Amino acid sequence: MNPAEEARHPLNSASVLNTKQTVLELLGRAGVFEDEAEMLIALVEAGALTDAHSELGKVAGEVPGGRDGDYAEGWSDGAQAVGAELGRVADRLLRQATAPAPHDDSAAAGGRSRPPVGFVDVERAKVAVTPLYLAFTHASDFDPEESDRVLTAVLGTMSALGRAAYAGRLDEFTHAHGDRLRRLYADFGPGSAVGIHSRYSLAHSPSGIAVLERLSTVPEDLRAAWDSAELPPAWLEGLAKAWDDAVK
Repeated sequence: MNPAEEARHPLNSASVLNTKQTVLELLGRAGVFEDEAEMLIALVEAGALTDAHSELGKVAGEVPGGRDGDYAEGWSDGAQAVGAELGRVADRLLRQATAPAPHDDSAAAGGRSRPPVGFVDVERAKVAVTPLYLAFTHASDFDPEESDRVLTAVLGTMSALGRAAYAGRLDEFTHAHGDRLRRLYADFGPGSAVGIHSRYSLAHSPSGIAVLERLSTVPEDLRAAWDSAELPPAWLEGLAKAWDDAVK
């Protein structure tokens, strides 16, 4: 490797492996199980390749030097071929990251199975939903442990693959229903006349947005998971009513 190449590609496979192992050890010290930590790293790797795939799609149409003819055609074909291979690798990493553990009886179902909801699943959902919630209202004193229980029920309605992509689904949901969410939180959320200890309690919890997304998508699955988790029925029915009232 000449100096120019070394400057452009300073990381070799040993360096990458060292970084991954460091992350695994740091997460382990924080109490994250090794299989959950490996899943997080694999999801980041799959996401990086997905981003690279998207960037190559742009490069395919940006022929250097304004050349045309056979050169432009070869450039485009080459970029598309590399992009397609990156897409396949990203898909493989994603499915490996979300595959059930070998001891799981539903392993044959791949990413379509619904494995038990783990600590990292809940933490990822919290990281996704909290800023979305704060875009419409402000933080309240709703019990965070109860919010975790609600998110566990919500995530129980999804496959491992669905959980991996849930942040994107939540983002799409809030963008599609922004005005309705603003009305809901103005009428029932923090700062409104409705108290935190009421049937509208979930309007005071970031988990409420996740509940609303599931109510709009798989209401029966959510109600079944809700009953299994022995969560207060009034919370779910109250939020559903608030959501209906927010239609204008």
